[in-house]
Amino acid sequence: MAKCDEGYLCEVCGKDVASLTDSDLYLRYVVGMLDPEVLHTTPERHIRCNPTLAQYIVAAGFELVPLEGPFDKRTLDADFVQEQESLLTRGWKRLQEIAGDEIAIIEYPLPEVIRKNRQRSPGI
Repeated sequence: MAKCDEGYLCEVCGKDVASLTDSDLYLRYVVGMLDPEVLHTTPERHIRCNPTLAQYIVAAGFELVPLEGPFDKRTLDADFVQEQESLLTRGWKRLQEIAGDEIAIIEYPLPEVIRKNRQRSPGI
């Protein structure tokens, strides 16, 4: 089977990442943690299979993801945690908004990420 026929398999659990709303790859893209130039070459994961980021999503409809160890948000600086919770929660909500929409991929990110991308590459 051709790679494109396999879908996007999670590099952690090996199962299909069937929905944009479950995609760690697109979450990172939407919040500006992933350069658009490497989007097509970066491995995919389910959001929940990346608890280091998933722990920061605090929203109705998203079950909290506990993480223990050195990256547990309960052990980190409160201001940093608040910033990450705001960013990643807004990113997750953005994925919910765009799922099923017929918009260009360059319009997926949060508004401030789109502005930053355009400043970096004015031709976009």
